[in-house]
Amino acid sequence: MRISITFLSGLVFGFGLIVSGLVDPAKVLGFLDILGHWNPSLAFTMGAAVLTTAIGYRMAFRRGGPILGGTFMVPTLSDIDARLVGGAALFGVGWGLVGFCPGPAVAALATGSRSAFVFVLAMLSGMLLARASDILSASALAARAAAKGGRQ
Repeated sequence: MRISITFLSGLVFGFGLIVSGLVDPAKVLGFLDILGHWNPSLAFTMGAAVLTTAIGYRMAFRRGGPILGGTFMVPTLSDIDARLVGGAALFGVGWGLVGFCPGPAVAALATGSRSAFVFVLAMLSGMLLARASDILSASALAARAAAKGGRQ
C-alpha cells in the first residue's frame, strides 16, 4: 500500500510539473531573466506551491503522525556552512544556465526530452562524485585521527 501511494504521489507531482511548464527550460529561463524578456507566469505556480505546502504542513502536523504510520522526519540541523552555501550556489547556477532543476528534469524524461536526459545523467554523475568525495574525506580524516593517536 505504501509503495502504491508513494508512486501515485510522485506521479501527481510529476504531472503538475509538466502542466505548470516547469519542465520547459525556455519557460524557466524566461522566468529567471528578470532584466530581459521576463516571463512572470511561473511566479503564480510558485505562489500556489508555497500556499499548498503551508496548508498541507499545517494539516499534516495537526494529525500528529503520517497517515501510513511512523513519525514525521523533520530536519533538525539549522547550521549554515560552506557546504550548504556552495551547494545552493551550484544549484542556482545550474538552474540558471540550463533551466532544469532535479524534479522537473526527471519529470521531463517522460516527455522524451534529450536535454533532460543529458541533465539527469550529469546530475547523477555529480551525485556519485559528491558521494565518493565524502567517502574519501571521511577515510582521510579517520586515517589522520589514527595516525595522531599512534603518535601520542
